[in-house]
Amino acid sequence: MAAPSISAFFPCYNDGRTIGSLVLKAAEVLGRVTDDYQIIVVNDGSTDDSAEVLRDLESRVPSLTVVTHPSNRGYGGALRSGFAHATRDLVFYTDGDGQYDVGELPLLLMLLTDDTHFVNGMKMARHDPVHRVVAGNLHKFVMRWSFWLPIIDVDCDFRLIRRSIVERLRLTSNSGSICVELVKHAQRAGAQFREVSVHHYPRQHGQSQFFTPRRILRTYSDLLRMWVSLMLLR
Repeated sequence: MAAPSISAFFPCYNDGRTIGSLVLKAAEVLGRVTDDYQIIVVNDGSTDDSAEVLRDLESRVPSLTVVTHPSNRGYGGALRSGFAHATRDLVFYTDGDGQYDVGELPLLLMLLTDDTHFVNGMKMARHDPVHRVVAGNLHKFVMRWSFWLPIIDVDCDFRLIRRSIVERLRLTSNSGSICVELVKHAQRAGAQFREVSVHHYPRQHGQSQFFTPRRILRTYSDLLRMWVSLMLLR
């Protein structure tokens, strides 16, 4: 049986110190599992040297396509661009900050059986400051039971999805609420889910773009509207 083709994309916002090694490792890993792949980096209005790093990478990695947002659209906006530019049978994505190991992509592929459409990572241990670990655990618990999600760790952005499912989704979120929107819409589109434990590593460079009062308020405002729309008004 021929190996499936894969689109791998990475949202990048001020990840100039990690995106280069991530793309190079992705190319190496993808080259081992399939002969047909593309790599997409969505530069979401970065103000560091990400654009310069990506220009250099384009000359070295033939499979790389860089999608540039002139201004920051938010995490959801970056993911939506990545999905829109993915053209292969399977779509994989993870964050550009290097907290997940793209070398674990084969774990997801092993679980993508004929009756599975969506394989989601599940953090073995979250290597973040204590307040973020506590907040993250509370968040995924509340989200799972508020939206009746089919997975435990909706906040784990290490995912492999069949494009046949992605094409049926109409995502609208521009904030971090897109993770819940993605999983819930995929569930309602008939996707069958599996989860696998993956490593989560400490952030080596920069800082999270989510944990600011403005972004947290925006995300939870979006989640409240989403809950009303999906769970009450459906």
